[in-house]
Amino acid sequence: MKTTKIEWTDKTWNPITGCTKISSGCSNCYAEIMANRLYAMGVGKYSNKFKPTTHEECLEEPLKWKKAHNVFVCSMSDLFHEDISFSFIEKVFDIIEKSKHHRYQILTKRAERLAEYFVTHTIPDNVWLGVTVESPSEIHRVDILRNLNSTIRFLSCEPLVEDLGEINLTNIDWLIVGGESGSRARPMQAEWVRSLLKQAEEQNVAFFFKQWGTWGSDGIKRNKKANGKALDGKIIQMMPQLQMR
Repeated sequence: MKTTKIEWTDKTWNPITGCTKISSGCSNCYAEIMANRLYAMGVGKYSNKFKPTTHEECLEEPLKWKKAHNVFVCSMSDLFHEDISFSFIEKVFDIIEKSKHHRYQILTKRAERLAEYFVTHTIPDNVWLGVTVESPSEIHRVDILRNLNSTIRFLSCEPLVEDLGEINLTNIDWLIVGGESGSRARPMQAEWVRSLLKQAEEQNVAFFFKQWGTWGSDGIKRNKKANGKALDGKIIQMMPQLQMR
């Protein structure tokens, strides 16, 4: 059963909450806004607001889910945040290894630490690894990701706040694109999205357009639901094809 509004997954698992800003896509962080809201509501898990915090009591949650799911790991944090010890990350991967029926989607902005961890650890077959690339200054994350031996490697270009230009998608299986939401959202230009779609098609990469966000394709600011998720009249939400390693 789908229990999240994030369209490219169906479950979220947060053994860690909280993060810190490191690049332009972090400016209007949805997770920080949500964490502060949950803190104000008295939700105990967010008693530290958005300070990086581990939650041992949440580690075994996926073991209780008998049906297979796509599980987005740390939607309210970054698993590879520098304040999270490798020993705790090992506990997360121990659960992943024990629940092979799930597919775990791990997305990080900390590509260097991701690569550092996997120098001494093996990537489980049921893990999809991704990095966020929201502007040209973050394209170096792609070069780190493409060299990791993951079943699926994906990019999240959300929120897309600048034109990425030409991007090498070698060894990338999936490209997610979306605009920013919220009162301070920055507009995303249709030309940027079309360029990424064209490059994905040319390089045989599955393309998933999630949403326009607060600014529509016509450059008008309105409710994100009203702006929708159609690109030039079409909904394009492809999932990656599993490859044998």
